[in-house]
Amino acid sequence: MRIALFDYGAGNLHSLHKALERPGVTVTVERDPLAAIAADALVLPGVGAFQAATAALGAHGPAVCDAIRAGLPTLGICLGMQLLFDASDEGGGAGLGVVPGRVRRFDATRVPQIGWNPLVTADDPLLAASALAVPYYANSFVGAPTDDGCVVAWGEHEGDRFPAMVRVGACVGAQFHPEKSSTPGVSFVHAWVREARERTAARVATTGTADVASAAGETGGLADTTTDARPSRT
Repeated sequence: MRIALFDYGAGNLHSLHKALERPGVTVTVERDPLAAIAADALVLPGVGAFQAATAALGAHGPAVCDAIRAGLPTLGICLGMQLLFDASDEGGGAGLGVVPGRVRRFDATRVPQIGWNPLVTADDPLLAASALAVPYYANSFVGAPTDDGCVVAWGEHEGDRFPAMVRVGACVGAQFHPEKSSTPGVSFVHAWVREARERTAARVATTGTADVASAAGETGGLADTTTDARPSRT
């Protein structure tokens, strides 16, 4: 399985790259959005600013959004999770729009939030598999979805409740940095890799190809599979 780590051109991706490395998995760093969505799974990292990330996507944002909605296993971390929303108060261009809503600034005195902060509520198989309860954050902005039904874990910073994790179909967004969250955080990444591998195998069995775009081309377009793709929670 090949995982594409999308590079906004903003910083060091070494720790995340290392966490993603597993037997039978090839991790490639891609600056071309179309090359990134041609992989079996996609990671949107948490390094950089919203405007720089949308600029890196350029005119290919809709294609990336379509691939994710069609079932491409995706993990968005910190900024990468925020990029899943429609837009951000941080400024910049349009987000991917996978999660309807807007990114807002923390309503708190201490901003950015930097450090360990326990999850207030958590209901997702990745969190259960990794026993990740106290993740590491480094953020000034948080997502505000129009429908809280996509939120599978909540956090709180100085009384400001925020989505710590969202899930839409095969797409997972984590406001925290799992790769910096000690052993449980790395276990979270490994659990996501296992989930992505299972989804890829299921897609190959159904369509004969792991390429979301190729499979969609046979039916004349990218189908939205977000409802059926969501796994049961434990």
